[in-house]
Amino acid sequence: MIEVLIADNNIQLCAALTEFLNAQGDMEVVGCAYDGEEALDMIEKVSPDVVVLDITMPRLDGLAVLERLDELNLKKRPRVIVLTALARDDIAQRFTEMGADYYMLKPFDMELLADRIRQFATGQAPEAGVRTRPAPQAPAPKTADLEAIITELLHEMGMPAHFKGYQYLREAVLMTVTAPDPTGGSLSKDIYPRLADKYNATPGGVEAAIRNGLIACWEKGNRQFLEELAGRSQRVREGRFPTNSMVIAKLADRLRMQLRAS
Repeated sequence: MIEVLIADNNIQLCAALTEFLNAQGDMEVVGCAYDGEEALDMIEKVSPDVVVLDITMPRLDGLAVLERLDELNLKKRPRVIVLTALARDDIAQRFTEMGADYYMLKPFDMELLADRIRQFATGQAPEAGVRTRPAPQAPAPKTADLEAIITELLHEMGMPAHFKGYQYLREAVLMTVTAPDPTGGSLSKDIYPRLADKYNATPGGVEAAIRNGLIACWEKGNRQFLEELAGRSQRVREGRFPTNSMVIAKLADRLRMQLRAS
């Protein structure tokens, strides 16, 4: 039986992964950790075969967990599959240098994750560090964790993480910030089609999912955050929620400001 530890602060994702992996027949989830310190404690206590590790976690992030793994009193070092929403070659190289065996981009296919767990647990793994999707070409940010910053902003906005629009919006902002073109590229001609291709959706579906997520934030989330983000726009003055393009542009500006300040 392959013993798996899941380390991710998304409780719903942990529950879904636990149910799916336990149903495989040859796997058992031996624990779920919701922050980095808890992950290290559980790795030391239960000695799993494979750790599914999220990068953005409280207390200690996934990179810190990787750094400290070798300091633990372990009979065997677990194989580590990193989960991240940021597809970047420089980030992938850093994961590999720090001891990660593989990384997968969120959202991911659970069947593929199960296959990778089997491969690493049985010694039939692919080359370490191989991605499940190609990374876009983008200039490296300074030293800030882009993924962590935009995730924090979306949490502050109050968009439910299980909405498709949550993932699409986060990646749209990252694409805007890391685009070689300083304008960030066109939503309809560039970003929506790229997201649609990446997630097997349609550009219209991506646009609608982001819009539905923003409506949820406007009606049940942190409306004040959105109003402050949009500033004194005509739409906000009229009591209407901001457009996709406005929110993406404003979030990208916030992200750039935080990068410059870091």
